[in-house]
Amino acid sequence: MPTVPMLRYWLSEHPSIVNFRWSHSQSWGSTWPFLVAAVTFYVVAAVILHLLMILLRRVRQVPLGPIPAIHSLSMAVISAVVFTGILLSAAAEIRDTRWLWRRSRTKTTPFQWLLCFPIGTRSSGRVFFWSYIFYLSRFLHLIRTFLTVLRRRRLPFFHLFNQSILILTSFLWLEFSQSFQILAILSTTLLHFLVYGYRFLTSVGLLATCFQFVLNCQAALLSCNLLCHFGVFLFHVLKGGCNGIGAWFCNSVLNSAILLLFVKFYKENRCDGIHKNPPRF
Repeated sequence: MPTVPMLRYWLSEHPSIVNFRWSHSQSWGSTWPFLVAAVTFYVVAAVILHLLMILLRRVRQVPLGPIPAIHSLSMAVISAVVFTGILLSAAAEIRDTRWLWRRSRTKTTPFQWLLCFPIGTRSSGRVFFWSYIFYLSRFLHLIRTFLTVLRRRRLPFFHLFNQSILILTSFLWLEFSQSFQILAILSTTLLHFLVYGYRFLTSVGLLATCFQFVLNCQAALLSCNLLCHFGVFLFHVLKGGCNGIGAWFCNSVLNSAILLLFVKFYKENRCDGIHKNPPRF
């Protein structure tokens, strides 16, 4: 079997992907109590570890060996798989439903669908399978927090807030079949592939450390999200509504808070001319 058809089958046509359905009884981590408990445990554990490292002032840095490099490589690979999977799945969904869009009253286009799901969309099928995988991968990202605390004894509020909000937003995407999530996942996984790949190469000594690269990537992602949120709002007003608009509004508020915190951090570090402690994501 050729490589491309095989890749397409395993990432977008496999029965487990096509028949996926977000369910509180069948999908792990799909309930509100789990979400609240997981985020609370993460914040409390990170703060406790941070306080312990402050108390143990003699311990400048805990030797972690190859663990940071392994984590960065793993996250880069996972991000690449999710990016490819949701890209192929979105293309397959467009191919299979284009005929229905042409017959609809609003004459939905592929670009409009990427930003604005039709009213009544359910969290099932190919793209929501990869949205679920992306949601699960957010918990693996949390390991970075504890590695940062163990190595640097620092716990930036921006980092803690950003990681917690990203878990919440990815949960809302699935719970309310929120519009815009396909482009958000594509941009985020592409960014994570670049950043974690860069971190892996610096960990093994193949690249020199340049925190400006991480900052610029984060700025690019936030700018892309801002443009997409504006596009969703326009389609919602002009095209008769987008699915999950309540969750979209909540995410817009949360993303605005992240943007303000990032701009403040970026401005302070740019003025000081240092980038010793960039935001982690």
